[in-house]
Amino acid sequence: METKLLKPIIYFPLLTLFAFLILSGSSFAQGDNPLVDAVPKDWAKHFQHSDSELDVITVNGFDDFNLGVDYAEPHVSQNPLNPLQYFGAYNINGAWRTNDGHNWTPSAPPFGTNPNGDPITTYDGNGNLYYETMVGGVTGCRVIRSTDNGATWTAGVVAVSGNDKNWMVADQTTGPYSGYVYTGMTPGNFARTTNFGASWTTTNTFGTQSLPGFMICIGPDGVTDGGVVYVVTNSGSAFASTYTFYASTNGGLNFSLKSTQNFSNYVGTSVGGRNTVQFMRTRPYPFIAADQSNGTYRGRLYLVYASNNPAGNANKPDIFCRYSTDQGTTWSSPITVNDDNPSTGNHQWHPAIWCDTQSGRLFVSWMDTRDTPTSDSAYIYASYSDNGGLTWATNQRVSNQKMRICAPGICSSGSANYMGDYFGVISRNNQALTMWTDFRSNNFGSYVGYFPDFAMTVAPTSVIIPQSGGQEFVTVSAPSVKLFTNNVIFSATVSPNPPSGTITVDFPGGNIVNNPPGSVQMRIQTSGNVTLGAYTITVQGNGPNGTPVHRRTVSLDVIVPVELTSFAANTDKNDVILTWNTATETNNQGFEIQRKTNGEYERIAFVEGKGTTTEVQNYLFRDKNLLSGSYTYRLKQVDFDGSFAYSDGVEIDIEQPSVFYLGQNYPNPFNPTTNIKYSIPADGLVTLKVYDLLGKEVSTLVNDYQQAGTFDVVFDGSNLASGVYYYQLITGELSATKKLMLTK
Repeated sequence: METKLLKPIIYFPLLTLFAFLILSGSSFAQGDNPLVDAVPKDWAKHFQHSDSELDVITVNGFDDFNLGVDYAEPHVSQNPLNPLQYFGAYNINGAWRTNDGHNWTPSAPPFGTNPNGDPITTYDGNGNLYYETMVGGVTGCRVIRSTDNGATWTAGVVAVSGNDKNWMVADQTTGPYSGYVYTGMTPGNFARTTNFGASWTTTNTFGTQSLPGFMICIGPDGVTDGGVVYVVTNSGSAFASTYTFYASTNGGLNFSLKSTQNFSNYVGTSVGGRNTVQFMRTRPYPFIAADQSNGTYRGRLYLVYASNNPAGNANKPDIFCRYSTDQGTTWSSPITVNDDNPSTGNHQWHPAIWCDTQSGRLFVSWMDTRDTPTSDSAYIYASYSDNGGLTWATNQRVSNQKMRICAPGICSSGSANYMGDYFGVISRNNQALTMWTDFRSNNFGSYVGYFPDFAMTVAPTSVIIPQSGGQEFVTVSAPSVKLFTNNVIFSATVSPNPPSGTITVDFPGGNIVNNPPGSVQMRIQTSGNVTLGAYTITVQGNGPNGTPVHRRTVSLDVIVPVELTSFAANTDKNDVILTWNTATETNNQGFEIQRKTNGEYERIAFVEGKGTTTEVQNYLFRDKNLLSGSYTYRLKQVDFDGSFAYSDGVEIDIEQPSVFYLGQNYPNPFNPTTNIKYSIPADGLVTLKVYDLLGKEVSTLVNDYQQAGTFDVVFDGSNLASGVYYYQLITGELSATKKLMLTK
């Protein structure tokens, strides 16, 4: 089941790529250089940033955030000072930011020149945000800086020269190089800024790179946080990459060569000199991360890449992880991250990596075809390792709908199609968010999703409540999880605020689900004559550090109630007479009369209501032939839609009789049983007998000593013939006789 929470539609004055392709009759044979991973030249000049589907797509309670349509290759970062602030960007200059972890705002920040793609983002430890893009027809990179999470930006500054492709990281630690930002670009140019992006200096040119895949990460040097800057370059054959690792221990000023490794081979199938999976071009990029935490594996350097298993053209790739404990000089054996069995039957590619700086948890996300026997469709999967990459948690889907890889409209069979070469993942305190390009709607859909994650539901999703004294409950649940082991904290807000009266929303039993799955009860109450109309209750679920963030809405209609102005009870001998009045009625089906028996209310009758009216209505109900004692009644008012409300209870006593009384049997005539009610004013021997017309006794109903009171007995005439009979009550000197008729 799919639920969409629509957001406002926003358009930017940019040309639409797909319209261009259709109008120009362009084929999808992109014809670009297989040694370069830039956006194809015939596409790059046509910006695309459509925000026509800003919504949250919910399947089985799990959310994917659909940001619209951009142009693939996203990168995402998280503010270390505020875990709810993220910033990400897609090709080309399709930027997105959020300040609450849920609502994303689009923008196209100014670089002072036309951007050419491959966006990279990072925050430093002070919360400064840096955003980089290639420029000048892919001859270098410019960087802009924001101090307000992407709302405003500095002017663009040239950071580094080179060609496709680039990377950038910031030192978020409090070490000696705190606030330094590093960038690099093929063919191996490395630059840094030490003044918050005001100027950049190229400190190294490695000259070992012939393939795209330059990447940088930061790790500790023993006890020195941020003491090592790592660089890996990519060279050699596109089908047998050479990864070369460098390390700097003086803030990127000088580097030493650590090792050269040949770990990868093909990724999928060679098409036109490129690696492809289902005609989607890909590459064995070397993705690296270092453990900057104070955990067991502090200082460990990780490498993640995709490569065919078994090696060779046209086989299927797995995701492999290796680690180094000596700054990249030597490496462990490969460890397979994906846990499908057998993995040789499925494609896994496009890995993204991040090592949590607080916990050392290593996250990886990737594209995966394991759910499709034909291997032509994929989900985004993710996993993590808490033991230094040795073992990996059970793989989980992050995307909640399958996508066709070579999607109609953006992909052509037989060609190596540009559909993006990578995507991103980021985490803090063991909670990650991944950003990817999704083809489920046959376009370059821009998506984000949390991992680990919890599902969220509310039931019911709409409530009708009177404007005063109303109360309804909604069940708020985290019904299932994807490796999420923390508590889920729920909160709620009402909008708009009512001009008069008060709507109160609370969680009387607590608002936290410990160790989900689980649920809580949310209570909605009205008081003070709330202004009539429609309201929205937004229910939010958060993890302990604020993320993940999920929201659901409950529609609240405040209506004119069935306004009960009086409810009273009186007695008439052994009858109770209930009367009540209404000043107004809305959607009123009627009143269920309930009487308390053995401590529980039971229905004894139903009186129809008047539907909807503003005229005073008067109601009456007689509860007949009751024994002496105390009775409590209440009304259950029922609407035509099934909703209901209760009145307060009223109590009434039927007192012990002061007179001798023998009631007429009922029913009469009868077959075969009838009830006889009688009262005696004093304690004594009581007899109640039945006689035929000849005076012959046919039944003794009572022959016992009884206390003063009212009694009800049943006479069963099953064994008698039809006819007229008499019954006589005697106690002391008092007697009474009445006639009854049996008809069969």
